[in-house]
Amino acid sequence: MSDATTPKRAPADTASSHTLLEGRLGYKLETALLVRALTHRSYAYENGGLPTNERLEFLGDSVLGLVVTDTLYRIHPDLPEGQLAKLRAAVVNSRALAEVGRGLDLGSFIRLGRGEEGTGGRNKASILADTLEAVIGAVYLDQGLEAAAELVHRLFDPLIEKSSNLGAGLDWKTSLQELTATEGLGVPEYLVSETGPDHEKTFTAAARVGGVAYGTGTGRSKKEAEQQAAEAAWRAIHEAAEARTAAAAKAEAVQAEAVDKAEAGKAEAAEQAGVETTEADAAS
Repeated sequence: MSDATTPKRAPADTASSHTLLEGRLGYKLETALLVRALTHRSYAYENGGLPTNERLEFLGDSVLGLVVTDTLYRIHPDLPEGQLAKLRAAVVNSRALAEVGRGLDLGSFIRLGRGEEGTGGRNKASILADTLEAVIGAVYLDQGLEAAAELVHRLFDPLIEKSSNLGAGLDWKTSLQELTATEGLGVPEYLVSETGPDHEKTFTAAARVGGVAYGTGTGRSKKEAEQQAAEAAWRAIHEAAEARTAAAAKAEAVQAEAVDKAEAGKAEAAEQAGVETTEADAAS
């Protein structure tokens, strides 16, 4: 993997690195609180059982959920609860959080153990998502809800706006089931496997319809893996359906053109016959 996609290890405990991250966040935090927010359990376990960022992650998850839910409630006054829940899920999920974290180059600042360091932990979606939530929790504790909400808006408002235009992407499993019903393919089923230790499982799902595998997906939860597999399957089936529709439209256009040419030929022949008749009558 190239340097462009793999965060390099930074001196996470130095004042300069903290200042750099705080500049990106827009807040100066109490040093011990920021250090804890950046401390992954792998680092803590390898260094004598230091406090981890898991409690801050728990807090930040709630703050993030509150701010996003409040925003969606206010900007979509006519949407029912089910649609609001789908919009929130499109914004508050590990894949979306990880992308926001990558935008901050958050992986460079995380305190990781040697094992995680050696397996690309700085770019793992689950670690980035958890650490971002911990940082949000730290901002909430240090600066209050207003500051934490401002940070969430700055980082997530583009995703909130994008989610409103996702359509099928709000719930890929439901969209896939609707599409397969329309196409007469049957009901989708998901085959899920899991790997890794209990505290860091990775799930892989395969979406099958009528015994045919159309897509796979991975995630840190069964739900996330199934959603990704459903997305891949939806896109494959939708693309095939569009190709069939385009082919049918082209065939119809070719047939219509052939009919038009045939009709034009008949008209031309009739016109020629009329001319010949007229000339014959004139000659007689």
